[in-house]
Order: sequence, then structure tokens, then C-alpha cells
Amino acid sequence: MKKNNLHPRSLHQGRYNLAELAASLPELTTHVFKNKHDVVTVDFSDPRAVYYLNKALLVHFYKLKYWEIPSGYLCPPIPGRADYLHNIADLLTSEKDDKIPVGSQIKGLDIGTGASAIYPILGNCLFEWSFVATETDEVAFKSAQQNILENGEVIKNVTVVRQMNPTKIFAGIIEKEDQFDFTMSNPPFHASADEAVQATQRKIRNLGTRKSGKATRNFGGRAHELWTEGGELKFIQSMILESRNYANNCKWFTTLVSRKNNLPIFEKILAQVSAKKQRIIEMGQGQKQSRILCWGW
Repeated sequence: MKKNNLHPRSLHQGRYNLAELAASLPELTTHVFKNKHDVVTVDFSDPRAVYYLNKALLVHFYKLKYWEIPSGYLCPPIPGRADYLHNIADLLTSEKDDKIPVGSQIKGLDIGTGASAIYPILGNCLFEWSFVATETDEVAFKSAQQNILENGEVIKNVTVVRQMNPTKIFAGIIEKEDQFDFTMSNPPFHASADEAVQATQRKIRNLGTRKSGKATRNFGGRAHELWTEGGELKFIQSMILESRNYANNCKWFTTLVSRKNNLPIFEKILAQVSAKKQRIIEMGQGQKQSRILCWGW
């Protein structure tokens, strides 16, 4: 349960204190046990255990009173999602006299917020940033709205909007007069359903679960959350090309990149569209490595 390489400001350093988390969310208690090494843990191959662990983190550290995800939808790992936001804060800090920018005047655009609306929730709790969050899926859209609405005492200045054209990313969302400090995205990185299943099977083997048979996703995820035609490569290519039309509306465009070997392709496209600035920020959580691609004009 030790989480390595988290951002220095992360609230989630070291091992989870499961006793404290279970005290904050009693539903977690039934999923806590001692493994064969006499270590208190949860079964990370069990989707319900993973859900309650992450919900407990939100209740304990961020004072949320409500957070629900429809069955089968993606449950985000909170420490990694928080790290993305901490790194964006650093990115903005480099342009604001080395002071971490806080307050609702900082405005973010979350592409594909999911049923959890996790980035606006964390960004608002950590930095009081305001957000526009987009979603194409109707069920996820309604769930995201509810997660924001039910936490009105702690979550301010977040608007969830429906992207009605799933072939577009910014079009229909960013208006001519809009100004954003950053965009962010956790794109579906598999190119097919079969590829997603194979990745799930590898993850379960790596977890060393005792379960066998049909693979289950411990963090869940609907088809549109896990895979898209052309995978991460095509999605981010489209994002970069479309972002040219909104160069004056946003200071930094950013996205997670799961596959490092895609970076040279993205860098080539950014050169072709004459992006004036770009950065790659490395991130790590345990054995999982990813990076944030950032660009702007």
C-alpha cells in the first residue's frame, strides 16, 4: 500500500491509515483485513473495496458528504488524480511569480469529467479553482452533476456541461469570450474493447489476486471511458489539432499520456501546429508511470 513518487504536496504520502479511513467511512470496515504477511490492507482486485477506499479518502481528507458512482463506471484512484492537479498548480506557478495560484479566478476545463467529477472536486478543494467540466455520456453527466450539487457546502464554482457531439472536444464548449487557465483530460487510452480486457487481465495478475475466471476491472469503467477508436494516440492527436482553434482562449492545454512511446508523435504534431510552449511532466504512483503533456500558444 506504499505509494511512491507522489507529488511532495500530496496529502496521501506513505501507507493508508485504514483505521482512520474506516472511522471516517464505516462502510470501508468490512473490506479491511490482514493479508498473509500480517499487513492490514484491502483487496485491490475487488471493485467495491476500491470504491469504498477512495470514497473514504474523499470523506477523510476533503470533507465530502456525498460521492456516488453508477455501477460499472470508472472509480478514480484519488492520490493519482490529486497529483495531476498539483502538477498543474506548479505549471501555473511558473507564470505567477512562484506563488501557487488559488481562488476562483483560476479557471479550469475538465474534458470528460466522468461520473465521479473527480478533477473539479479535488481542484476546488485543494485550490478553490473554478471549473467547467464536460461529459458526453448521459448517465455520467447526471452523476457528475449530482456529486457537485450534493457537496454544495464545500464545492463552489463548478459547472458540469453536456458535450452533445462526441466527435468534438472543445467545440461547442469553449465560447469566443471564454478564458481558461488550463484544460485537463484523462483520455481513454485503449484502442479496442479486447485491448482493454487484456490490460485488465494483466493488472489482476500483477495484483496477485486469488480470483480467477472472467476478468473484472477493479476501478471499473464503461466502454467510452476505457477505449476509443484509435486509442490514446488518435484522441490526443485530435485534441492537439482542435486546440489550435482556441489558442487565445486558454493558457495551457494538458492531457495525461499513458504510453510514453506516443510522446514523439505528439511533439511532432505540436511543432506542426506551431505551439509556442510545451512541457512533459513525469508522474508516478507505485508501479504505475504516466506523464502530462502540456502545450500552448
